[in-house]
Amino acid sequence: MDLALAGGDRLGLVAPSGSGKTLLLRTLALLDPQQAGTIRLLGRSPAAWGLPRWRAMVQYLAQGPVATGGTVEANLRGPWRFRERRGQGGWSPERITGWLAALGRDPSFLDYDAERLSGGELQLLALLRGLQFDPTVLLLDEPTASLDGATTAAVEALLIAWLSAGPRACVLISHDGEQIGRFATCTLELPR
Repeated sequence: MDLALAGGDRLGLVAPSGSGKTLLLRTLALLDPQQAGTIRLLGRSPAAWGLPRWRAMVQYLAQGPVATGGTVEANLRGPWRFRERRGQGGWSPERITGWLAALGRDPSFLDYDAERLSGGELQLLALLRGLQFDPTVLLLDEPTASLDGATTAAVEALLIAWLSAGPRACVLISHDGEQIGRFATCTLELPR
C-alpha cells in the first residue's frame, strides 16, 4: 500500500471490521511494530526524528480513550509537563474554552471529574488533549462513535478549522459512511 498525505488532507479509512484499520493507525504512530515498508514524515524516518518527537508529531487518538484521576483540566494540563512538550507554548485556557464553545460545552466542563465522564465526554477530552499540541498528523480511531449527531457535526467542524490553521493532516476511521462522505477529502479502502 502506498499512502501519502499533504497538509489539509482528511483521509477517510474504509474497511470492514477486523481488516486492520486500527493496526494501521497504531503502526503509523509507532505503537505497534511495522511489518514491512517505509514510513516517513516530512521526508524523515521515525528513527531520524526520534521516538518522542515522532509521537509528538503523529498523534493517535484511540477508539476507547482513557483519563487519569482529577479534573478534565488536570488531564489537559498534565501532558505539558512531558519533556517533549516543554517550550511549545504550554497550557492555553483561552484556546481550550474556545474549542469547548465550538463543541457546545460550557467552560465548567474543565471542572468535571475525568474518571466519571461518559464515553462521549471521554472522546471530547481525548480530542482536546490531542489538538492542543498541534500534531502534524492526527490519527483518529472512531472519534465520534459515542457522540450524538449535533456533537459529531461540531467535532467535524472543529477538526476542519483546526486542520486549515496549519500544515496538518488527519486520518479518520469511521464505520459511518455518511461521516466519511462529509468529512474526508479522500478515502482509502483497505482490502479484506
